[in-house]
This record gives sequence, structure tokens and C-alpha cells, in this order.
Amino acid sequence: MPQQKPVVPELSLQALPGFPMVAEGDDLVHLISDSLSASKMALCDGDIVVIAQKIVSKVEGRMVDLRDVVPSASAVALAEECGKDARIVELILSEAVAIVRHKEGVIIARNRQGLVLANAGIDASNVPQQGNSENVLLLPKDPDGSAERIRFGLEAVGAARIAVIITDSLGRAWREGTLGTAIGVSGLSALLDLRGDLDLYGRELKVSQIGLADACAAAAEILMGEGDQAQPVVLLRGVAMPGTGSARDLIRPKELDLFR
Repeated sequence: MPQQKPVVPELSLQALPGFPMVAEGDDLVHLISDSLSASKMALCDGDIVVIAQKIVSKVEGRMVDLRDVVPSASAVALAEECGKDARIVELILSEAVAIVRHKEGVIIARNRQGLVLANAGIDASNVPQQGNSENVLLLPKDPDGSAERIRFGLEAVGAARIAVIITDSLGRAWREGTLGTAIGVSGLSALLDLRGDLDLYGRELKVSQIGLADACAAAAEILMGEGDQAQPVVLLRGVAMPGTGSARDLIRPKELDLFR
């Protein structure tokens, strides 16, 4: 009998084409389901739906017009020190639990979810403007909760066990360039702990932990892009989904952070 060929894992990524612009109050579950149907695609067990943070923030009403922001004295002082718009700084302070570092043109903050990022994640790119508006977008208040609600809705509609990742483009210490990073996770282990497993030579792994959700987010970001691609939802297929977890699992505890 011929020898059976080993099964080679395959990974596929598909951006949902023609995804519409979203606005506050839109139902992402229905929009994603409609986009899947229009593309003659269906969710399968084990699929991971990766969603750009911006559309989640938009439907959750996290857009703020800077014209409505009145900066506090502390925001004005920090803005003068960093050379930034005091209204932006006021929003940063409102979103942050701590200012980690700051210098001319840069404010690094830790937000309520524990994410350490520039400007507390506040961004103006790909944010719609009307008239003289100066809109900026804040991160979702609870990205893990948002991912879970979307997952439950898609599982109910698609009758499949899936995972959902909400991704944002974040900078990284010691590295140039931003990278897709999971800020909300539901339905899979965000952090894959391989400690206790064996390597190719039978040695026990002592410290190996894989940021599985971040790896998925980074892969999806290749299709999403950063400009006018308008592909905010990517279907990722072929990734093993062990266990459950949240994006908070990826945040290193402050007492273990040697560089903060």
C-alpha cells in the first residue's frame, strides 16, 4: 500500500470585499453576515473573524469632536511641554490611568485596559469629518466585551463555533513600524503557553509563550492596510483555537515589566 502523505496545515486569509462604511448604532453582526452572504462565504467551526478597531469604535459612538473638548489646566501644561493640541491631551488624560513617558511630540499612556500606547490610542486617520468638524476616534471602552458580543451574534447567525479578534495598529518598543495587535479577544487563547512541551530534541520548553491573538491580528493587518483599502474585516481560517482567553492575557503585569 502507498504511504499516506502527512497532512500539511494550511492557513488562509480573506478580506470581506465591499464592506460598507459604518456609523454609530450600526449592527456589526448583521453587516458582517450580509458581507459574507454577498461573497458567497459561510462561517465554519474554527474560523477567526478579525475586525479593525476603528469600525468597532465608530458603531459604539467613540468619535469625539475636538471643538467640544475643554482642556483642563493639567492638559494645557502637558500640551505645552510636549507641543501637542491641549484638547487631544485632555482626551488622553481622560482615557489613561497613567502617563508612562512623554517628550516633545510624544505621549505614551497606559489606558484602562492596561494597553501601553501612544496617545492612549486616540487617532484621527480614517475618521469622517463633516463641515468644520475635528473628529478623532477613541478606543472601545471594553474591547474584550465588544469581541465577545460580536462572537455570540455571529455564532448564532452562522451556527459555527468561531473566535473574534479586534485589532489595532500599535507601535512596539525597540522596533520601527506599527503592527496589528489584538486589543479584544473572544473564543480562543490569546496567549498560548507552551511551557512543559518538548522541542525537536526532546528538551522541555521553559519560557515559551506565543502571542497567538497578536499573530492573527498581524496577519490580518496585511490585508486590512492602513490607507484607503476599506477592508476592515478579515476571515482567518486554519488556526488551531485552543482554550479561551482575552486580550488582557497578553498584557505583562507591571511587577514583571523590567523596562517600564
